[in-house]
Amino acid sequence: MTDFSGLPLVIEPADLQARLDAPELILVDLTSVNRYASGHIPGARFVDPKRTQLGQPPAPGLLPAKADLEKLFAELGHNANAVYVVYDDEGGGWAGRFIWLLDVIGHCRYHYLNGGAQAWPASTLSTEVPANASGTLNLTLHEEPTATREYLQSRLGAADLAIWDARSPAEYRGEKVLAAKGGHIPGAVNFEWTAGMDMNDALRIRKDMPEILEQLGISKDKEVVTHCQTHHRSGFTYLVAKHLGYPRVKAYAGSWGEWGNHPDTPVEV
Repeated sequence: MTDFSGLPLVIEPADLQARLDAPELILVDLTSVNRYASGHIPGARFVDPKRTQLGQPPAPGLLPAKADLEKLFAELGHNANAVYVVYDDEGGGWAGRFIWLLDVIGHCRYHYLNGGAQAWPASTLSTEVPANASGTLNLTLHEEPTATREYLQSRLGAADLAIWDARSPAEYRGEKVLAAKGGHIPGAVNFEWTAGMDMNDALRIRKDMPEILEQLGISKDKEVVTHCQTHHRSGFTYLVAKHLGYPRVKAYAGSWGEWGNHPDTPVEV
């Protein structure tokens, strides 16, 4: 039996293929109902990405209710010894958000399948659906992985803060407005999420991301807070920062849905 010890956060298909039978593995598919039904990695359990979000306006990206998280993770068979491998079919947005959820519940044994469904050999897909696990869970939720609006406002202007805005340049500049206010959080740096993916290599994370982030001033000596509109796109940027070993990473789950609709938040355009 081959275990997962010693593997980096981001793994390749060959790493997973050698470990598909590992008893500790919980393999999570965050694609879509149709994509999952048409063929998924053997043993993968489908999680509707909507279940990773609260889903209520004006800030649908906030954390789901504790009871809903407990139901979700109970169905997956969550346990202290589990090793999660997560993937999606869009380059890592939903998968990265799920990794944030694992951080929130205090579970640090996880990996992201680099490139996700695009990188997996189609000839080995399965249509078998694993049964949900039974039982109940009582999870402890941790605040450290998340930046609240109040926290972020209190930190604005700090020399050791880097705000990574994963939205499109048009949203960042206030040309495309998806809330009461357009623009961006003061001091935020814009690097759109898909620009961090290698379009010629199955949407894997670009190998030059360390240099790109350093040039943007998103450096490891700073606390990185990343966001988008609903903390979906910034699931990818959260994942990238964790993957690159940034010691202080938080997700602003309220994202622009909250910030851009709040009467007391400052905005730059």
